[in-house]
Amino acid sequence: MYRQVQQRLRSAPPRYWLVLVLVLFFIGLPTVITSFQASEWTLVLIFAIVIMGLNILVGYSGQISLGHGALMALGAYTSAILIHRYQVDYLVTIPIAGLVTGLIGFLLGIPALRLSALYLALATFALAVVTPSLIKRPAGLTGGVQGILISSPDPPQFAKDAFASVTSGPPMSSDQWMYYLSLISALVLFWLAWNLIRRRPGRALRAIRDREVAAASYGINIAGYKTMAFGISAFYAGIGGSLYGLAIGFVSPDTFPLALSFQLLVGTVVGGLASIAGPLIGGVFTFWLPIVSSQFVGSQSWIPAQIASVFQKAGPAVTYGALLIVVMIFAPNGVAGLIRTGYMRLQARLRGAGDRGTGQMPPDPQTV
Repeated sequence: MYRQVQQRLRSAPPRYWLVLVLVLFFIGLPTVITSFQASEWTLVLIFAIVIMGLNILVGYSGQISLGHGALMALGAYTSAILIHRYQVDYLVTIPIAGLVTGLIGFLLGIPALRLSALYLALATFALAVVTPSLIKRPAGLTGGVQGILISSPDPPQFAKDAFASVTSGPPMSSDQWMYYLSLISALVLFWLAWNLIRRRPGRALRAIRDREVAAASYGINIAGYKTMAFGISAFYAGIGGSLYGLAIGFVSPDTFPLALSFQLLVGTVVGGLASIAGPLIGGVFTFWLPIVSSQFVGSQSWIPAQIASVFQKAGPAVTYGALLIVVMIFAPNGVAGLIRTGYMRLQARLRGAGDRGTGQMPPDPQTV
């Protein structure tokens, strides 16, 4: 038994070890940073969850959505209403928000079957535009313009004890608990997405994305898989929206602006379409890019004050647009695709050097 485990560990691909290192890094991160910094990384993980769902829809099934900010709002308001109006435990509201949003996303996917890619993008864009106004209408339920305040969730006792035994410092804060709750959710959802993509549904979605007519000729249920992709993507957005509302402690129509949907889509493209690691990179870009770009402009004395003030107001939109153009030109497969290509080239060079060192010529790629 021990030898079998040892052999499996030796034969494990390098990317598995990289995943293990990343998981250990994120587990230990809150122990070496402040509580406020933990809250910032919580939002990174939440955006990564939403982008993972959007990647299933856009990257794997080939359907474009500009309305995932609205789906996040639906998940956040579901949790907020259940907590504030009906005193439901916040942990229970997270899967409920995901299921409610997933069901609505599945229903939205049915009429989307009749739309081409361009008109589907416009339809989801209209959803993102209309949602803030719709949220304000039932003021007695949603709080109207004022929104709903959510109390910061207290960490359970077992989490406090475990955190105190590791850090030997102050007890776990609410921000740190939300970080670990978001990390656990991200790990579970990324694992589910990885299993989905590796099996028959993932192969069917890629076939639909590449050649829909050919996929139909092989007996793939086009309508079923497309609506399934919408439902799964909305489920991820609902989970992310619920966690987002709990993390910031407040939800209102202004919390989910139209620009959020564009930021999520750009994060998906920048991270890498049809990639499991891409959403994590996209989450980092979605959260940190507006902050870094605004701070960079504000710290440059050579930039005129009028231009700096204009850029700081419209900075995120300008930065996202410029970055999207650069990525589409130089890295069409996103940052994850760029890293993958660089690793494969490095591996090929090392293999070629090893073959020359042993006196053997590397195989001709045209004959392999």
